[in-house]
Amino acid sequence: MILTRRTLLLGATATLAGCDRIARQPLARDILFSADNFHQWAQRTIMARDALAQEFRPDQISPFFRANGTANPNTPTYKALWRSGFADWRLRVDGLVTRPLSLSLSQLHALPHREQITRHDCVEGWSAIGKWRGVPLKLLLDGAGLRDRARYIVFHCADDMGGGTAYYESIDLIDAFHPQTILAFALNDRPLSVANGAPLRLRVERQLGYKQAKYLMRIEAVESLLSIGRGKGGFWEDRANYDWYAGI
Repeated sequence: MILTRRTLLLGATATLAGCDRIARQPLARDILFSADNFHQWAQRTIMARDALAQEFRPDQISPFFRANGTANPNTPTYKALWRSGFADWRLRVDGLVTRPLSLSLSQLHALPHREQITRHDCVEGWSAIGKWRGVPLKLLLDGAGLRDRARYIVFHCADDMGGGTAYYESIDLIDAFHPQTILAFALNDRPLSVANGAPLRLRVERQLGYKQAKYLMRIEAVESLLSIGRGKGGFWEDRANYDWYAGI
């Protein structure tokens, strides 16, 4: 069977039409058509769960990759790690896992990695294309052994946002195991700069920039997001009512 653009559009229309009957029920409508839930539902209904974000050619890489969010955590702890070349830095992987991990940067560099040239889309309205190299998050989660109750992966960062509260973000297991979700340690064939999240940052390519947590320190598997921050699953979600699911 040859899949044409028309075939895909007709299939998507049929799917949405069937779901529309469900959405007419009052309770289902209230749940489904909250902005966040609808966005997540729509993307995952129409697209395959492992559908890849667009990847670009090397000649399309942006000449300058602007830093999103904080350009330097500038805390005593982070400055000490930076001065040592991150030799003393460790990434913890814990929570609902059977084998907690503590990995150095050199250990991460030695693991199988993936390279991808993708576009970063910031909620502030700018975008840039960069080449990322990093370890697939799936590799670490498989190594740590997720417990059956684990539903979300939370990222804890070194950045205290200038107010003493460390930045945090979260994704569900579908995005966590996506082939393009990596823990990046290099941008455009160079180690990450401080401005771009050194020594390690998340790349979850099908979501907006604020989901790409920088300055990673800890990865935690949890059953619920209610105990994370103020309960919405992310720093800006809690403070500025950003959508938790920021799919693009």
